[in-house]
Amino acid sequence: MNGSGGSCSSLMEVAYDDDHHHGHHDDELHVLAVDDNLIDRKLVEKLLKISSCKVTTAENGIRALEYLGLGDQNQHIDALTNNVMKVNLIITDYCMPGMTGFELLKKVKESSNLKEVPVVIVSSENIPTRVNKCLASGAQMFMQKPLKLADVEKLKCHLMNCRS
Repeated sequence: MNGSGGSCSSLMEVAYDDDHHHGHHDDELHVLAVDDNLIDRKLVEKLLKISSCKVTTAENGIRALEYLGLGDQNQHIDALTNNVMKVNLIITDYCMPGMTGFELLKKVKESSNLKEVPVVIVSSENIPTRVNKCLASGAQMFMQKPLKLADVEKLKCHLMNCRS
C-alpha cells in the first residue's frame, strides 16, 4: 500500500480536469480523430484542443468502429448510448491499413444511429476521383494534410452553423 492508491487518484484528477476545463460543455464539439500515423494523430488532436474541442483518438478504422459501438461484437449497446450522442464529428485519414477512411465513412453512413455524424476525410494526396468518391458517399469535407489550425477553425465554424 505504498502510494499506489495515490497515483490512481492523481490519474483520476487529470482525466476529470481534462474534461471540464471548458465551462461551455454544450457547444464543445467532441471529435473522434482516426489516423494510423501517431504524429498525424497527435497533430490533429493538438489542433482540435486549441480549438477547444474534446478529442478521442483511434489508431485505425476498426478501433473507431468499436468506440462508436459498431464493432463486430454487437454487445456494444452501452458504448452506443454513451458515445454516439457525444461524438459530433469524425475526422479520419483516408489511407490506413485494415480499413480505409472511405470504408469507415461508408460504415458510419450505413448506421441508423450514426449517419447524422459528419465525417471529414483527410489525405496527403489530393486526388479528385478520391475526393469525389468520398463526398458522393456522404463525407462532409475532404481536407488535405498537413492540417492547419485554420482548417480546423473553418471546419468548426461550418459545423456550428450546421447545428444551429
